[in-house]
Amino acid sequence: MDADSFLDSLEQSKATQLSRLGSNNLLVALTDAELETPVVLRVAADSENAARNTFHEWADSERDVDAREAFERVAAQEDDHYDRVVAELDDPEFDPADGGAMHTYLRGRGDTVERLAAGLVGRGLVSVRSHTQIVSFFVNEADETRANLFRDLKRETQEEIDLGLALLDELCETDDDWDRAQMVAEYVIQLAYDDYADSLRGMGLDPKPVC
Repeated sequence: MDADSFLDSLEQSKATQLSRLGSNNLLVALTDAELETPVVLRVAADSENAARNTFHEWADSERDVDAREAFERVAAQEDDHYDRVVAELDDPEFDPADGGAMHTYLRGRGDTVERLAAGLVGRGLVSVRSHTQIVSFFVNEADETRANLFRDLKRETQEEIDLGLALLDELCETDDDWDRAQMVAEYVIQLAYDDYADSLRGMGLDPKPVC
């Protein structure tokens, strides 16, 4: 297996979950149906805060030199993402949330391959879909400035996925390595989907699309 086939296999195995996470119900779930600009920005800032904290932890503890440099780079990028979103929020009393099921799981990973697969690829695939929906929200609000901000964040998150895939290509030497990578990446996507589905069900909504 290589990075391309790993990504194909991952996206196929979690196609249903990724498709639903890419639907316009995602923001409904994340905001508890409060689809207003300050709420959307707070949700985005919380997400960026959790990500930056995870990658700073990994940058401090990672033993592999290339992976550590990657985590340092991503942590700095997530710091920038957080700062840019908070600047748009313009709320001096904003206190970001941290953690959540996904990041609790990620911070429990100590293996380099698992960190790359789960944190850069699995989390990245979820995050790209979140950014897509936030872009759509601001387009619908006729707020092109904020739509462009989240287009930038989406593009840079895609670069994080690509970085993770390139490093997995270097570090995965056996089929067992790739299998382990896919297992943890799938689990991260499932955690994100379960949170999404539970939130919708809590509002009396069905996470399955209506045909």
